[in-house]
Amino acid sequence: MRSLASALRPLALASLIANITLIVTGAAVRLTGSGLGCPTWPRCTDDSYTTTAEMGVHGMIEFGNRLLTFVLVGLAIATFAAAIAQRPRRKAVVWLSVAVGFAVPAQGVVGGITVLSGLNPWVVGLHFIVSIVMIAGCYALWRRAGEGGGDKIWHVPAPIRHLAWLTTAASFAVIAAGVVVTGSGPHAGDHGAARNGLDPTQISQVHADLVFLLIGLSVALWFALRATGAPATAVRAAAVLVIVEFSQGLIGFVQYFTHLPIILVGVHMLGSGLVWTSTLAVLWALRERPVVVAAPAGEPAPAKEPAAV
Repeated sequence: MRSLASALRPLALASLIANITLIVTGAAVRLTGSGLGCPTWPRCTDDSYTTTAEMGVHGMIEFGNRLLTFVLVGLAIATFAAAIAQRPRRKAVVWLSVAVGFAVPAQGVVGGITVLSGLNPWVVGLHFIVSIVMIAGCYALWRRAGEGGGDKIWHVPAPIRHLAWLTTAASFAVIAAGVVVTGSGPHAGDHGAARNGLDPTQISQVHADLVFLLIGLSVALWFALRATGAPATAVRAAAVLVIVEFSQGLIGFVQYFTHLPIILVGVHMLGSGLVWTSTLAVLWALRERPVVVAAPAGEPAPAKEPAAV
């Protein structure tokens, strides 16, 4: 049991990586026109749960993406078992592992609806947003698994925390707008799939405007953290976020002006997961939860220090 409990954080990290990988495999499905490689769900065909030779490479790509769900399920079960095996057991960690576990079949159902709807662009977008939410849950689980069980202590004043949350909201808005841009573009996942009907140029401009807002907020957050003497880990996390955002923005502009080559679009989708993870890293670098040391029998527990404002 002790060895299982010690595997909690590696398992949570593996789950985080697997969910980011799901974005990449999903991109491969869409960009290769394999979205209906398995034309139905939950079976791959009306008569088989697996792909057949007649379905060719598109069936293999789509079925391979479906197989990753089983990897996520296995990791979720193992992570939950490791959370239960921890001593002392922490309810927050257990419930996070439960939430991540239930999100996996929920994501599978959304994926199934995506296929049954003939790759409706709005459902495809929801499928991606669910992945973003799952990444947030996995990241929180990974970080909480490495923390103590004490009360949260903030290392920055409230205005900095508000700026960090505003930056996080902008990061999510950029990703959501990118999903809408994708739904208006040429890579539909199948040659017969519908588009959302929005003007690609106009919605791309909205997406670009949000990117500029996000970069501005992130740079401001970096300067604010430096000016207020925030921990080096927080300053470094903000710097990494800015670098990742600039890199992602550069890829986005190049792919737009080169008419959306498949490779660059795939890298851009991976970049969205990295931007989101880097955003979460900044939030978590602003606070900590200390390890609570149990008082020896017969002695009063030490008084808690008040949390920093």
